Amino acid sequence: MFACSSLLRNAASLRYLGAVTREMPSITVKDVDQHEFVVGMAAFLKKSGKVNVPEWTDIAKTGIYKELCPNDPDWFYIRCAALLRQLYTRGQIGIGRLTQVYGGRYRRGVRPSHFCHASTSVIRKALRALEQMKLVEKDTGDKGGRRLSKQGRRDCDRIAAQVEKKSTMLVGK
Repeated sequence: MFACSSLLRNAASLRYLGAVTREMPSITVKDVDQHEFVVGMAAFLKKSGKVNVPEWTDIAKTGIYKELCPNDPDWFYIRCAALLRQLYTRGQIGIGRLTQVYGGRYRRGVRPSHFCHASTSVIRKALRALEQMKLVEKDTGDKGGRRLSKQGRRDCDRIAAQVEKKSTMLVGK
């Protein structure tokens, strides 16, 4: 009985200090599958109708290393959603670093392949579209770059919670 009362006393003191809460931990982007999150966020961006999709998206390649343009007609929304995920996980990041993230293998025929950066224009236009939606903002620090705004972080967490709920419902059946 003595050990039980001391355990309760310790739990009460921890609750007082804020270490033990009754709330469930919130779901973030890092807790869900990245593919499911990007698909869900792309659907949200398309449904909102606020993303300005350039006219050239149906004929443009995403990098010099690509042979063809993307097959998916909604690829611009998917790229915007993937950029939001990158900004969420990495924090502040610039366009040059994002071209390295989305770069790939440049196949040069019989010569050896080399790494090639992605198109800066595609990334720049996608970030501008997200800035117009107030999901991304320019970082005012000495390094520059872009970062996720408070509204962008809130929307990403909300979509992640919806994706987690949907995946647990599918697993539960």
